[in-house]
Amino acid sequence: MARTLLDPRLTLVSLRPDQHDNAPSDRSDEPLGKGFAASRPRGQGKASGTKGRRKKGTGLSAADHGPLGRSPSLEAIEARARLGLALAGRLRESDVTAAWKRAAAEHHPDRGGRHATMQAVNGARDVLLGRGLG
Repeated sequence: MARTLLDPRLTLVSLRPDQHDNAPSDRSDEPLGKGFAASRPRGQGKASGTKGRRKKGTGLSAADHGPLGRSPSLEAIEARARLGLALAGRLRESDVTAAWKRAAAEHHPDRGGRHATMQAVNGARDVLLGRGLG
């Protein structure tokens, strides 16, 4: 075992001043300190804890939360799946239109597809392109 661990004479040094030595006094004659503490006297400036930090966000813009953005809603994810598009990530309007044309060619009632399936494909396109009922 290390010799320093067996030596009882070693004691830890306290880095904090003893509390009984601190009497209330005027600290205006004391130096301000080093680093950031030197720039302002105590009790002035911003409230503690704020320090100019920015509020944490998702890192996504408002457009990224839309149907064509990187973080779409559940309805937009279902519409993307219906058209065979990526479930996440940005899309262009031309990507949606091309996927709709492929799905329409496959599921159109004039080509033997079901009417309900074609309505679902059209609805998915409308959701992704932001076309509403009126």
